[in-house]
Amino acid sequence: MLTMVISVSVACGCGALLRFGAGCGAGWSVAGAFVAFFGLQFFAGRLFRKRMAADMQAVQSILADGQKQIQQKVQRWQIRPPGSLRAAQDELAADMRVFVDKALRETEKLSRYRLWVPLVSRQTATAQLQLHWMAKNFDKVDELMPRAILADPSLVAMKMARMYMKGEDVGAIEKFYRKSVRRARYNANVLPAACMAWILLRKNDENGAFSVLTDALGNSDDATLKSNHAHLANNRAANFSNSGLGDAWYALHLEEPKTRQPRQHRRYR
Repeated sequence: MLTMVISVSVACGCGALLRFGAGCGAGWSVAGAFVAFFGLQFFAGRLFRKRMAADMQAVQSILADGQKQIQQKVQRWQIRPPGSLRAAQDELAADMRVFVDKALRETEKLSRYRLWVPLVSRQTATAQLQLHWMAKNFDKVDELMPRAILADPSLVAMKMARMYMKGEDVGAIEKFYRKSVRRARYNANVLPAACMAWILLRKNDENGAFSVLTDALGNSDDATLKSNHAHLANNRAANFSNSGLGDAWYALHLEEPKTRQPRQHRRYR
């Protein structure tokens, strides 16, 4: 990275100047070189982090504006229902693609920092993966997944969901899950655990799903995990539901939220 190269060069120059130019001892020269190196690293890091934060905020603003427009449209439909529920869903998906594409174009600005900031390529890939996931561009998701930083629980769950969609072995999915939540903070395992239990139930492995939830509740007090654990403990697998997790669950595209067709009330004269 250029910041590292420049910092090392400046540090060496500063040390040499103190040693041979100012006649300082070896200890002071080395100390001066260290101060120059870390001082420049701190300044450059702060400068580029501030600029990157501004670019990421622009991406978040695009997404927030797009989601606000969709919510307003949904609210209007609640007052005056659309003629076709399927057509309405397609319209919302098209609207989402518009603002996701706009946000993706904004993330391209992050590439200008790739020579200056370590890991910026992986950070960019992570942001773009989330956007392509929203738009269900799974080919791009598969392309970006190896470069993304899968530290957030939602990204861990996305990886698991994609492995399931592609028909990968459930053992491999569970291995990835357990590795990812091994050191998770309290309640940071909720979405991955709910996803893993759901996948195991789809594979008719109720015992495996029960075991996952039992382990997960050792590091969580989430109501949805508790409810599903109780259902499985009492042989009520049919009542298992992750709907209590709301948008976080449905954003994985494994299930569609249940919607009710508005009733048409007849008017009598």
